[in-house]
Amino acid sequence: MTLVELHPIELAFCGGASSFLQSDFWGSFKARFGWTALAFNAEWKETDGCKEKVNLPLLVLYRRLGFGIGFAYVPWGPELPADYDAESSRRAAAELAETLQTFLPKNTALIRFDFPWFTDSSTFERINNSESRETSQKIKPFTRAAADVQPPDSVLVDLVPDEAAILGNMKSKWRYNIGLAGKKGVTVRCLTAETISANSGVGCASGGDLASYYNIYKETAERDGISIHDMEYYRVLFKEAAKHGVAVRLYMASHENEDIAGIVTLFRGKEAVYLYGASSNHKRNLMAPYALQWKAMQDARAFGCCYYDMFGIPPKPPEDDPNHPMAGLYRFKTGFIGAQDQHARHRACLTGECNTACPPIDSSTTIIASGGDQEQGGFVGGKIIHRPGTWDYTCRPVTKALYSTAEKTRKKIWDLKKRLKRR
Repeated sequence: MTLVELHPIELAFCGGASSFLQSDFWGSFKARFGWTALAFNAEWKETDGCKEKVNLPLLVLYRRLGFGIGFAYVPWGPELPADYDAESSRRAAAELAETLQTFLPKNTALIRFDFPWFTDSSTFERINNSESRETSQKIKPFTRAAADVQPPDSVLVDLVPDEAAILGNMKSKWRYNIGLAGKKGVTVRCLTAETISANSGVGCASGGDLASYYNIYKETAERDGISIHDMEYYRVLFKEAAKHGVAVRLYMASHENEDIAGIVTLFRGKEAVYLYGASSNHKRNLMAPYALQWKAMQDARAFGCCYYDMFGIPPKPPEDDPNHPMAGLYRFKTGFIGAQDQHARHRACLTGECNTACPPIDSSTTIIASGGDQEQGGFVGGKIIHRPGTWDYTCRPVTKALYSTAEKTRKKIWDLKKRLKRR
């Protein structure tokens, strides 16, 4: 399979993208914050000409940095034909990047990719380095970005089984905490994008439910040492979701009329994604985050989603990296798939077919078999997935080197601030 043609197209064409990060909704949303959303139709065809062309959408976000310099970013792209393995994917991405460069401003320093396919960074690096030595110098190698933009490692919860089976696949303590929250009087309410857009405007006296969530989110950011956008960013997220008919929802947990936790989720086609989460510094013993996640999973399943993406965990389990600042997050998220055997020998999808884009047999995938039924789902219980992370295709070497140096310096300063805050 090779790239036949890449040509600009209306942003609406990206409405058929597999991932929300490649969708017209996401392009329109990011365009509200300094990015230019560019849509392309990528035509792929077998080199022997036996099969028809495959047309796939490509969303590219472009941003100017100053002095006429800019860079392009492809979040969870490019989307490739289903039969591509890791090596074919890397070659296709390089071919596409080379062609894409011709459509971008001349002063574009780099094209940044968060590759969507399931293979870990070390595997991709090995393939990248090997092919860079073996192929002609016309095909440039990718270089690792200073930091990942999208989380490369995540947990997928299988939503195909019935609710009893999904609960049964969780760790017993997680089931207990879900029940405990209800017994302690925690209630969960769901607010849609339309509702949020209506009650969180500037004219609202209290700012509405979104303001309540954002206040808790600021608490969380301060506690965990993470950076967050201002409230307008999240308000626009809901507005754009309502405009594009995307099910972005806010779930709020309250106790005795006090909001104590909240999460923001996205349901689109087969995918459900946990985007953001916040919890108050008090009443943490009420286990509100467990109740929130379970309610969101129930609604996602009713919506027709096949899996629930917890959207980000550390690359290694706590026993391998106990000092990782997000080790607790790893435990929390993997508990929803009953992770007692997750570090045993990697196992592939039992059927080889998966309606949740199950990755091929690969060491980057851990299948969690903690019960449940394999007949309809693509995996048993859930799985931990690994993507390559963020990689750059260099367009202008000198400019790219300067930008990378500044980026690494900025990351070191940010990491130092976080370490000092935790002391």
